[in-house]
Order: sequence, then C-alpha cells, then structure tokens
Amino acid sequence: MMGRHLQPFALHFLALTFPLVALGFSDETLEKATKSEGYCSRILRAQGTRREGYNEFSLRVEGDPEFYKPGNNYRVTLSAATPAYFRGFTLIALKEGKEGDKEEDHAGTFQIIDEEETQFMSNCPVAVTESTPRRRTRIHVFWTAPPVGTGCVILKASIVQKRIIYFQDEGSLTKKLCEQDSTFEGVTDKPILDCCACGTAKYRLTFYGNWSEKTHPKDYPRRANHWSAIIGGSHSKNYVLWEYGGYASEGVKQVAELGSPVKMEEEIRQQSDEVLTVIKAKAQWPAWQPLNVRAAPSAEFSVDRTRHLMSFLTMLGPSPDWNVGLSAEDLCTKDCGWVQKVVQDLIPWDAGTDSGVTYESPNKPTIPQEKIRPLTSLDHPQSPFYDPEGGSIAVVARVVIERIARKGEQCNIIPDNVDDIVADLVPEEKEEDDTPETCIYSNWSPWSACSSSTCDKGKRMRQRMLKAQLDLSVPCPDTQDFQPCMGPGCSDEDGSTCMMSEWITWSPCTVSCGMGMRSRERYVKQFPDDGSMCKVPTEETEKCIVNEECSPSSCLVTEWAEWNECSASCGIGMKKRHRMIKMTPADGSMCNTETTEVEKCMMPECHTIPCMLSPWSEWSDCSVTCGKGMRTRQRMLKSAAELGDCNEELEQVEKCMLPECPIDCELTEWSKWSECNKSCGKGHMIRTRMIKMEPQFGGAPCPETVQRKKCRIRKCLRGPGLEKRRWKEAREKRRSEHAKEDVDGELYPGCKMRPWTAWSECTKLCGGGIQERFMTVKKRFKSTQFTSCKDKKEIRACNVHPC
Repeated sequence: MMGRHLQPFALHFLALTFPLVALGFSDETLEKATKSEGYCSRILRAQGTRREGYNEFSLRVEGDPEFYKPGNNYRVTLSAATPAYFRGFTLIALKEGKEGDKEEDHAGTFQIIDEEETQFMSNCPVAVTESTPRRRTRIHVFWTAPPVGTGCVILKASIVQKRIIYFQDEGSLTKKLCEQDSTFEGVTDKPILDCCACGTAKYRLTFYGNWSEKTHPKDYPRRANHWSAIIGGSHSKNYVLWEYGGYASEGVKQVAELGSPVKMEEEIRQQSDEVLTVIKAKAQWPAWQPLNVRAAPSAEFSVDRTRHLMSFLTMLGPSPDWNVGLSAEDLCTKDCGWVQKVVQDLIPWDAGTDSGVTYESPNKPTIPQEKIRPLTSLDHPQSPFYDPEGGSIAVVARVVIERIARKGEQCNIIPDNVDDIVADLVPEEKEEDDTPETCIYSNWSPWSACSSSTCDKGKRMRQRMLKAQLDLSVPCPDTQDFQPCMGPGCSDEDGSTCMMSEWITWSPCTVSCGMGMRSRERYVKQFPDDGSMCKVPTEETEKCIVNEECSPSSCLVTEWAEWNECSASCGIGMKKRHRMIKMTPADGSMCNTETTEVEKCMMPECHTIPCMLSPWSEWSDCSVTCGKGMRTRQRMLKSAAELGDCNEELEQVEKCMLPECPIDCELTEWSKWSECNKSCGKGHMIRTRMIKMEPQFGGAPCPETVQRKKCRIRKCLRGPGLEKRRWKEAREKRRSEHAKEDVDGELYPGCKMRPWTAWSECTKLCGGGIQERFMTVKKRFKSTQFTSCKDKKEIRACNVHPC
C-alpha cells in the first residue's frame, strides 16, 4: 500500500541503508527529519513502501511466552524461512500504545550477542540494526524486560530485502508481551497447545559444543573441561524436566553439580506414562575437539500426539551448577504436522542449587534453593562471563534436531523421501548354518542388547570376522546375524509371565566418602494374563565405595563417568574413563587422587590375509584419449610358496572418464534448387540444408546452410507492337477463362495460380529455424498487368523450442 506512513523503526533503517532519494525520500523530508527535536526523529519523518501479510519472516521470543517477568533476560530471534533471506533489519521495543518519539516510550534494553551481525543505531540507540548489509537468514539478541509497572510491551521488527520493506503491526514480525503478575510467579508463561498431528515422528539430536579457550578465554579451566552425558526425553505437557523460573529437581541438581545423569534418568523413567523416549548421549572429554577428530554426540528419539515435547540438559564442567539445554521444545506444528528441523544456539543457565561464581569455585549450597535462570554478563565480577558493559554471553553450544522418519498415517500430507519411512521390524526365519569350508571365520561375538528397551519388537545382533576366503568363486555368508527380541522382562510366548521394564541405572552411592550402598529398580510393565502376582524382584542393592580415605587430607571426587570407546576397532586396545575432583583436602594439602583410569579392551579378532602381496601399482593411462574408457592396475604375489595358494585379486579394472570427444557439425544433404525468382531477365534461385547436430566440445563449426546462384530465363521484351498484341490476346481469352473454373488452382486478379507447395523442412532442429512454401502462376490473362500477377512465397518460424 503506497503512500502510508511507515512505523519509526522501519523507516530509520531505510535512511541508514539506502540513499533516501532512491526510496522516495525528498530533500524536504530529510531536512524536516534532521531539524526535528523528537526522540529518534529521523525514523518518524520518512515515508516509503509498506507491505503486510508476509509470513516467511518471523520474530520469536525463546519459549514463546505471553508474559514477561520484570528484569528477566529473553533471547529474541529474527529469522527467515528457506529460501527467503533478508539484507537488513530493525528491532525495537515499545510500550503499548506509544509511538516511540520520546525516550520514555521505549521498554527494556537490548543486548548485542554478535557484533559482526548486529549493532545499536547511531542516532536511535534503543533500536538494533544490522552491522553490515548482506544476505542473512537469522539474528539473535537478548532483551532485558523493563521494571515492574511498565505494562504490555510490543516488540517490532522490520525487514529489508533488496529495496522492499516488510513489517507488520500484527503478525509474525510483531510480538506482544504483557507483564506477569507476581501472584503467578513460577507458572509456565504460555500453556502448551494440544497436538493434532497423526502417527509418530523420529528425530536425531546432535549437540555441537563451542565452549573452548578460544571462544571463552577468561579463566577457562584447562584441566578436566568437559560436557557431561546428555540426558533428556520426549514427553507430554504434563511432565516438566526443567524450566526457567522453576526449581531444579534432585535429578537436575545432580546433573548440574556432579554431571551425573543417573538420578535424572531414574526420574524420567518413573514418568513412564508421560515419556515416550529417554534421550541419552555420552559425555565429551575434553569439552571441545574439531569435528574431524571427534564426531558430535547424537541421540535418536520419537514423538507422538500426546508426547510431542522434547527436553534435555548437559552440564559444562567444571562449574558450580551451570548447564545448557532445551525445555519443552514443541515438535508438533499448528498444521497437524511434525517440525522438519530445529537449530538453537545455547547459553548457560544456573540451576539455583550452588552459589559458586567461577568454574572451580568450592561447593557452596544455595539455601534456600533459587529458581533456574539464564546466566548474564553482570552476575558477578569474578564470573568468567562477566562484562562490565552488560554485553551478551557468547554462545557455548548449538543443538540441531532433525526429523529423520515418520511412521503411520499422517494428517498433514507432505511428501517424504523414501528413506523417511520406517518399516516395522519383521522377524526373519534363520536357516541352519551353511558356511562353506572355504570361508574361515572368527567365533561369534556375544549377542548385543536388544534395540528395544520396551516390550515393542526390536532386534539384537552378533558378529564375526572373515579371516580368510580360500576360494574367491565361492561367496562367504554375512558376518552379522540378527534375531528378533523384546526389552528385558518381556515375552510374547508365555502369557503367564511378568513383563518388566529394564533396570534403571544405579543410584549414586549413599555416602560421599567410604563404603555405602547403592540401588537400582525396575517396574512391572504388564502383569500376567492369568491375574497372578509378579514375584520377580523389582529392586537390587549392592555395596559401593567412594573416596576410600576419609581423612582431612583426602580428596572428595565424583563417581566415574562412562568408559570411552575402545581405541582399537579390532584386537586389543585401550579405553578411558574420568572423574572430577569435587573438593580439595580440607587441610590444604595436594590432591593425589587419580582422575583418569585406563584399562585394556578386547575387540573381535583382526582380519588376517593368508598371503603376502605387493602394493597396488599406479593406475594405467586411460584406454582412450577422450570420452569413456578403462584403466587397470596390478599387484604381485610375494610369498605364495610359504603361505600356500593365494586367490587374492591381482588385477583390477575400472572405468575412466576423459574430456568429451569433439563432435563436428552434422548437416543434411542440399535440397533441390528452387525455381528462378524472375520469369524473364536476370534472377536467382536458392537451395538449403538443415543442421542435424550442433558442434559440441570444440568440434568443427557448421558451414553455410543456404546457397544462391544467378539464373536467366529469357530476355524481357518491351516493344510496343508486341505489348499491344499481348494485351489483345489476353482480352480474347478472358471470356473463356471466366466461363470455366479450374479447381486445381486459385484465382487472383488477372491470373490463375497453382496450389501452394508443401512446407519445406525446417532449417534447424531447435533454437528457431524457418520453413518456406511457394505458389507459382499457372496462367496470366492477356489484359493483366505483369506486376499484379507473379509467383508468391510464404515463410514461417519453426522448431522455436530451446536446444
């Protein structure tokens, strides 16, 4: 809609990014803007193009709250949906009903996260804009809510894409937040809507830690820096793992302070009706390594209509009680579908259970316990995240959640890839072992754990190594074997047995020093069909020892983390596990407790080659000089006499591709010469040919496709006696010509024409050619003027489609 006034935040951005005249700004407008004494006046006095109703851009406050808590920090994200993008933007927060021309009209304060992406406006410091105009799809800032009594606040964004401005007074680029009443503190900001999606969806969570000495240099702990094991679950809205403004459970506390997921997993599994999948991934020691050295940890989980939320957390250690994670991330869309992908940058939050302010602060329990809150750069001068100017905390991690499959009938019909369909596992009937004698294997490994931890169908696997293949013409069977199974305590054969859950991980030791007890438990998933009671044990206990020495000179340490993967893929390797020093000796002495433990690990036997061969030679030259050909390489048998017959491959052949061979232009034969274009005197006639194949890859170009040559029929006679006689003959014949009609020709004034010839072949196969046809004079009446009765020619375009 042209000619309407833009909101202030949108207009100022235009004034900064583009020449004002180019966008319809006049010198007079600019002069008025400059002279105005109002706050952010240059924003108010401009005019431009306004567009509404575009949903490819969105403004989001993390957690999608409807209320704000005075003084709290909120992450604000401005994003564009693929394939859209934006070059510039403006973001501002106004009190409801205010225009923004006065300083007191603005509410709260923004904090810059990435100075390369965002900055405050030079002449309107309460507004945020881009640092440099370029293509972008997402920006983040923090917004600190205003003090008590401010009322409702309107967050507004404008988008500049090329020279088009998008902004809205209502819709996806405007967010209204009202002040939360103090009587409702601790209550979830926004009720989670019911999910209307059908079937189930499967997701993969991948965690990318970015906390390193390079990104967070202040007081970075060079020893024992790590991310604890990831723990979480997909759950319903009736269960909350953790949330801002809530209190940490005992499970959250143990993750936050000790990095131990044991209690948290126990709490999650106790909510079996509200939880669909427990999410677990291994700890990372050290906290950061390049992705080509160590893959990012990941875990898969599923969601359904009732359990469509996802939460997780992991501790950054060492730290008092600092974590990162997501809380109640909704993977169900309003359109009754499943979210395709979620990418979220993470900053640390405080669990409210320990009052330490540095990475390695001694234990200092927070009494009474405080609420979970995000860390800020103004928490404490000794904090590693402290910034006296109140800047934002640099991102410490990123989580990517991608949908990898959907199962069952879906409400929202969006085409999936073939790989996006999850098939039910069907038990496979195994035949007797028919391993040929020429295939030499290692022994089978033990069966793996079942892929299903519930009473749903799953599979378990065992494997063996192929040590030698004595006859290459006889194929060897697979080295893996699968068998259908169900989770622990489940059976589909005996209806009189109890179906039990798997054992929950061992609880922490009951003491922090010396010998104590630990326990684990499981629960009945299904009672016997005959109604009898279950007599299988649901709880186990055992002794445990933590910190054997309990003197003032001893160290207090955490429990051991899980073992890392074996360093060898076959044969004998090494594996490690770690633990952290929880408290140094009270007497100030050195702590000599081991924090790393190493032991041997045994993998399947390594594959051995029954004969010795030389390395492969270099590949030969390609068998052709252009196009597709073949090349070979060889190796030599070095010691067949000592090791017996060797059936290993000694020569390999593979395809090779060189630049395409040149293809010359190819043409049809010449057509016949056309008739002379004159009935007397000097004229010309033509012949044509068509291009059958355009030249390619440097082939010879096409020669001419049209030729013409001179022709001479007879000399034109112009004597007056002859001309008079011809006119007389024409008049004498006219009567007879009008009396009879020749159906083979067409009549034109003063002459009879032959029918049109057929159209000639097109001069080109593609890219636009021409066709011709001719009509020649069959008979001229004597009274006819020569210029009005002559041969006719038509031309038309053909094969206009592109090559």
